[in-house]
Amino acid sequence: MQVLNNLPSPSDVVALYKQYNIGRMRIYDPNQELLQALRGSNIELVLDIPKGNLLQYLAASQDAANTWVQDNIKNYADVKFKYIAVGNEVEPGEAYAQSIFPSMQNIQNAINAAGLGNQIKVSTAIKTDAVQESYPPSKGYFRHDYREAYLDKVIGFLRSNGSPLLVNVCPFFGYFFDKNNIRLDYALFTAPSVVVHDNATSLDYQNLFDAIVDATYAALEKAGGESIDIVVSETGWPSSGGEADTTIDNARTYNTNLVGHVRDHGTPKKPDKLVETYLFALFDENQKGPPEYEKFWGLFDLNRQPKYQINFN
Repeated sequence: MQVLNNLPSPSDVVALYKQYNIGRMRIYDPNQELLQALRGSNIELVLDIPKGNLLQYLAASQDAANTWVQDNIKNYADVKFKYIAVGNEVEPGEAYAQSIFPSMQNIQNAINAAGLGNQIKVSTAIKTDAVQESYPPSKGYFRHDYREAYLDKVIGFLRSNGSPLLVNVCPFFGYFFDKNNIRLDYALFTAPSVVVHDNATSLDYQNLFDAIVDATYAALEKAGGESIDIVVSETGWPSSGGEADTTIDNARTYNTNLVGHVRDHGTPKKPDKLVETYLFALFDENQKGPPEYEKFWGLFDLNRQPKYQINFN
């Protein structure tokens, strides 16, 4: 959801994407004005079904899922939908956690009935704290409560449908909450040499992003999802917010290095597989928080000027 006001118009947002040659977008609910503005743009889209009561409705009714797909997908045939994220960061204890898997099934059925099953993949987006014991990466495994609530069924679904798992990967939080053990340069892609050696795999890690992704791959393997790809559906670094490490310079360093890294490299575990990655966020969200740094993840000011120079290609 967009937790801000004074947002530029949808047509201005799409124009900004074109100006900077940004080819992919994620939106957290089916904003009809923005979907209209995306018509014919050729921008690949991740469209969320936000967590909440809608998930329970979609889980209980195939007709409801059919209507949702008609209203938000089929009615926009000239929008380039790529993924539907059924819920974002749903916690195991939330009331609608049990609705994730049946909602995904019903949405997939509706997508298939529309003849779009090969074009649009259905998934859900998880937080990396669903992975436990991620140091070193080979020890990664999914928390039991996530697996029991919905993740085991989701993994089976993704495997059967050839869909990726969407994962919100945020080295900022890994570093910020564990500064005693995680170095800033390891989080910012600036470590001059190997920081972590994984004895079990003999793989070396020079940045935290790769380590988090590979820990999630290790968790997938342990849960029977070894054939499933990971798409990083959120990542970024706050440029302000009252903390020593939430600076424009660190945000520029992280996002610039990230773009170059995922463009040219896989992870140590999967060196030949580039990690499809979505930066968070386009604009600051001035109504978000606390904490204060939650407001400042944007790449652009609301006047559509970049906070710092970055090449998105």
